Amino acid sequence: QVQFVESGGGLVEPGGSLKLSCTGPGNIFKPFDMGWYRQAPGNQRDFLAAISWSNTTTFIRESVRGRFTISRDNAENTVYLQMDNLQSEDTAVYYCNHYPATRDYWGQGTQVTVSS
Repeated sequence: QVQFVESGGGLVEPGGSLKLSCTGPGNIFKPFDMGWYRQAPGNQRDFLAAISWSNTTTFIRESVRGRFTISRDNAENTVYLQMDNLQSEDTAVYYCNHYPATRDYWGQGTQVTVSS
């Protein structure tokens, strides 16, 4: 099954940073707008950020704006999420997918845990 593969999660203290990566085969990465999403325990999966295929337009959800940055490298079929000043409420499983999301391409996600 073709899916995106996320990596880079882990345990970090409040105020720390992580950079997540997401890769996928060229046929599902190009030429699509991409997004990052997260799902906290007991919650639905929420949209966080998006970036256009051309790399010229980004959108960050207001609740994480100023702390999270999305970027992509089309030559490497990779999209990134830089997360700074992480807080406990950022604890979740993080996923990437198209923006808007394509149901069949959800991967396993990468766990981010913010705790002291």
